[in-house]
Amino acid sequence: MTDDQARSLRVVGVSGSLHEPSRTTALVRAILDEVAGRTGAATALVEVAALGPSFAGALRRDDVAPEVERALQRIEAADLLVVASPVYRASFTGLFKHLFDFVGQYELVGTPVLLAATGGGERHALILEHQLRPLFGFFQALTLPIGVYASDADFDAYEISSADVRRRVAQAVDRSLPIVERAALVPASDYVTTW
Repeated sequence: MTDDQARSLRVVGVSGSLHEPSRTTALVRAILDEVAGRTGAATALVEVAALGPSFAGALRRDDVAPEVERALQRIEAADLLVVASPVYRASFTGLFKHLFDFVGQYELVGTPVLLAATGGGERHALILEHQLRPLFGFFQALTLPIGVYASDADFDAYEISSADVRRRVAQAVDRSLPIVERAALVPASDYVTTW
């Protein structure tokens, strides 16, 4: 990836955590930092905990507050999305899903999405394949092959303390960047399929 391409990359992280500080947000930040460190790309973080009160009761996109609309536009314009949620009752949080309910159905077509999640134990890692991947499949997004899961034991307070998780973050970014670079060269209109 050339310096010009890296600088123009729009990398957006979305944390579905409902509180701060948050292990989930810490994981998203670690992934964003890894991407920025390798590419020099600017990154932005959308936190459901901060935006939730501005869209929790909204039924249509027209009802959301201006700061939520700006976050939605950022998500829809991303060259790479890094999305994460804590496992909550065997799935992602309701507000995480509610935020993505407002994203245009065809706005993420072909957009690379790096999936991540946090949970109480290792068995919760299935959220990546059974909850997050189908959600972004609906959007016809390009979910990247390697996701990152971290359990409570991988953190000291709200900082990643596990060398294994840090290696997984590096591996996920390493495998993702060539795909992101190729996807950035193909206009989204080439991917759009409507029935």
